[in-house]
Amino acid sequence: MLVKLPEAGADALSAPFRTGLRSRTYRTESLNARRPDQVIPVTTADGARLRVHAYGPADGEVIVLIHGWSCAIEYWNPQINAFAGPYRVVAYDQRGHGESTAGTRPFDSQQLADDLVDVLDAVLKPGQRAVLAGHSMGGMTIQAWAKHYPEQVTERTSAVLLATTAARQIPGRATVLPLFNDVVPAPDWLAKVLFGTPVPLPGGKAVNVLAKNRLMNPTATADQTDFGLSIVRSCRPSARAAVARGLLKLDLYGAAANLAVPTSVIAGSHDRLLPEVHSREIAETLDAAGYLDRYTVLPTGHLVNIEAEQAFNTELHRVIRSGRRGLIAAAG
Repeated sequence: MLVKLPEAGADALSAPFRTGLRSRTYRTESLNARRPDQVIPVTTADGARLRVHAYGPADGEVIVLIHGWSCAIEYWNPQINAFAGPYRVVAYDQRGHGESTAGTRPFDSQQLADDLVDVLDAVLKPGQRAVLAGHSMGGMTIQAWAKHYPEQVTERTSAVLLATTAARQIPGRATVLPLFNDVVPAPDWLAKVLFGTPVPLPGGKAVNVLAKNRLMNPTATADQTDFGLSIVRSCRPSARAAVARGLLKLDLYGAAANLAVPTSVIAGSHDRLLPEVHSREIAETLDAAGYLDRYTVLPTGHLVNIEAEQAFNTELHRVIRSGRRGLIAAAG
């Protein structure tokens, strides 16, 4: 499965607007962006320039945050603000997203894995290990890395957190559209049209209500809804569509078995984009391999680290401690 990521092209004309969407100010302080302590230049072998930011002390324990489809570094603002003090928090724009360019190679699991390798090369000192946390496509990136570079897992990471992610069968399980996959199977062409068409996403109160209803949980705040939708809207439509077409066919089933470190999995009970069945399947793979640290279902939609910020941060703190000890807790 090969999908070519487009360069910015006409999308570049809206760059200031897209930057503004990612840098909005909210009453909820944890959602606001902070200046990075270091901007780390990373250029891949095919010429993609990745935006990589580091926050916190240069000698701190490293946490690498990997965002999902249509998002950017700023998606992780709640975690950057909470952890960039005692820890060295690293986040990067996946290629084609945020301010990262697309390069020349096609989208596939190898590309996801190779980009993560390039980031780890740039941010880790020899012998240093990081805690990896991936949301949605970010969790798929970690699984792809484990699939293609299993020898690096124990060398470069101490623990992993996979949040509202999947390994396979994304279009056949999504319930974003009413009735489809709940009552009747959704045809493949519908997912391609819905997610793979390069059109700008509108804003406004009506769209926020729809986004909250289909992507988040009923108690999500106005700030959380506006923040999440603004981050997604900031993605270039061409990149959003191209990556979506690739994700619809992505198959990483079983790759989590190579995550030979304590690995925690979080699902959202209201997640319609990647329903809980995906996370449970990954947790079962990890459990069979002996690497499942904990499996948790939170009362959120897809944006779990935003909707349940404190619970997510508490779990990430616990994952960091598990990585230090090398212990795997009982699933629960």
